[in-house]
Amino acid sequence: MFILKRQDVEISTIQHPKRDQQVPILHYQGQTFRLISVFKASQEEEAKALWRDLTDNKGKACILLEEPERFSVWGKIRLDQLGSDTGSHSKIGIFIQASILLLQAVYMDIEDFLGARQAAVFQKEMAETLQQWQFPQVSSPEGIKYLLEIDPLSVPVPNWQEHHVITLLQDLHRLGKAYFGNTNFAHPVADKLQDMPEGERSLFISWLNQSPLSKLWH
Repeated sequence: MFILKRQDVEISTIQHPKRDQQVPILHYQGQTFRLISVFKASQEEEAKALWRDLTDNKGKACILLEEPERFSVWGKIRLDQLGSDTGSHSKIGIFIQASILLLQAVYMDIEDFLGARQAAVFQKEMAETLQQWQFPQVSSPEGIKYLLEIDPLSVPVPNWQEHHVITLLQDLHRLGKAYFGNTNFAHPVADKLQDMPEGERSLFISWLNQSPLSKLWH
């Protein structure tokens, strides 16, 4: 639909009607858009590919916002749709649980195959991702330690949105590929999620296959 710069649009946050969280909303020419995904400045091609796919193949009205530090993709929405948008809290909760399990699996593989020193460097780099994108509840330096130590299936998970899950898994894949020199660590995903109930695991994998991450994790 449009590629816009930050000065072209107005961005605000509103309280989600059904969840205890603030939702970023972009306003452009009397229309409202909500955040779908965020990319680093170096990921311009990935951002444009997602934007084109949503616009051309899926028929969605989308904006690609170009900022100095990042690119972001926004999808058109009516504010009265917000309550039903992105499914229930439990659905996004399942995606968050699965993403934390994948993070833990990659961390343990790095520790097992490459040693404790490399695992510590990986931990530091993932902490930088959480801080850069201001992940709710874990953007402090201790946040990554918490994520690596908890059992996400038995304790409350951080209050993230779908774009946080996508950003985490995009960066996790990028780092994993850099450490292992290949992408074998990223599949099959189901093997790394054996602790999840089968229905929830299937729900996550189905979402994954339809998301921008489908080419990375499968």
